[in-house]
Amino acid sequence: MSLNLAPPCEILQVLGQRVRAQRLAQGLPQRELAQMAGLSLGALRKLESSGQSSLETLVRAVQALGLVNELEDLFVLKRQSIAQMEKAEAATQRQRARRRSST
Repeated sequence: MSLNLAPPCEILQVLGQRVRAQRLAQGLPQRELAQMAGLSLGALRKLESSGQSSLETLVRAVQALGLVNELEDLFVLKRQSIAQMEKAEAATQRQRARRRSST
């Protein structure tokens, strides 16, 4: 499913479904994953059913499932042209403020 044009509520729901699918693929009951992640059972259930959760809840569940590497490329700046690469490089370089003249 492409999420490009999906509203935020649908994206959240898809993420929750993906967490659930990963949990089931690993043969974990909700209660066990919740304990592993340090979450309440209700928080995990809400994440899986609707995607409604805090970012911390999502990250804890992902960590407990051993899927942190899946987050590596999240929001990494993608460079598509030389001009974009130069602009990104300039943005990451430390810049100093100009000195004030004392006149």
